[in-house]
Amino acid sequence: MSGLRLATAISLSALAVSACMGGDGDNTTQAVVNVYSHRHYEADQELFRYFTEMTGIQVNVQTASADELITRLETEGASTSVDVLITVDAGRLHRAKERGLLQSVSTATLDANVPSHLRDPDGFWYGLTQRGRVIVYATDRVDPSELSSYEDLADPRWKGRVLVRSSENIYNQSLLASIIAANGEEAAERWAEGIVANLARAPQGGDTDQIKDVAAGVGDVAIVNTYYLGRLLNADEAADRHLADKVGVFFPNQADRGTHVNVSGAGITAYSPNRENAIRLLEFLTETKAQSVFAEANFEYPVKPGIEWAATLSGWGEFVADTLNLSTLGALNAQAVMVFDRAGWR
Repeated sequence: MSGLRLATAISLSALAVSACMGGDGDNTTQAVVNVYSHRHYEADQELFRYFTEMTGIQVNVQTASADELITRLETEGASTSVDVLITVDAGRLHRAKERGLLQSVSTATLDANVPSHLRDPDGFWYGLTQRGRVIVYATDRVDPSELSSYEDLADPRWKGRVLVRSSENIYNQSLLASIIAANGEEAAERWAEGIVANLARAPQGGDTDQIKDVAAGVGDVAIVNTYYLGRLLNADEAADRHLADKVGVFFPNQADRGTHVNVSGAGITAYSPNRENAIRLLEFLTETKAQSVFAEANFEYPVKPGIEWAATLSGWGEFVADTLNLSTLGALNAQAVMVFDRAGWR
């Protein structure tokens, strides 16, 4: 949302209380916390500025792709000046953990704010926001009563009607990992083969492209993350909003395990030189006011229970989410990539 003024969404006094909890007294004036972030939203930057205002801890942020940031941390090793890694998808967070780039942290605040399935069991990373991977459908060509589950999209009746991005995309890899966890590798491979057989075109583009192509009639249904549609529905360009109005949202697997969710999340680096400041930043980002800003600014679901959703998300209704611990997605990532390859999903 362009022009979002966080001052109207955040009470400074409440922020001061939440950000200063567990602080180091008055010795933080010249303190810093250095962040590598895959997220590139203005709301994040404004939250960092508020954190600095409330604590005196300067937040220095460098942004790049997740793979680039992970490679940088590997190269820097013990000489790194970076304290916090923020990226999207639990698969990437698990990768950073497995490469020894993160350290275990546990505090009462983090454990209270982030449900157990949305954080690493050993405390190496914590979810900051959630996004559901849903089915969007053309409202003029698909009755939502025809939809039920991810698995059902492999049925031959959807032949030539399904849109989805490449198997190289981490969101799809994590979705397939969740299907492997639920149904086993053999069933997951049959599903992937069924999706390939039902594609309206070869996978291409991002989630926004899938939504626009459903609206344009290239396909009838697509698998996408919720916040992409939220952004289109609230875009500055009228043409984008018009396209988004042509699709509906369906939450799959409500009769069994629930809709697949994933997170953007953060972990403290293995060699963080400012560990206590990094912990304070993570706690701040999981507190009520920061969670509310994340939800409103980028149409993401908060991780902290009880936070009000953005109006767009509320309009789609409540849904049952899969509570599989997201570390499983990383653990099964390599298996998912091999299944995609065997199924011919490019």
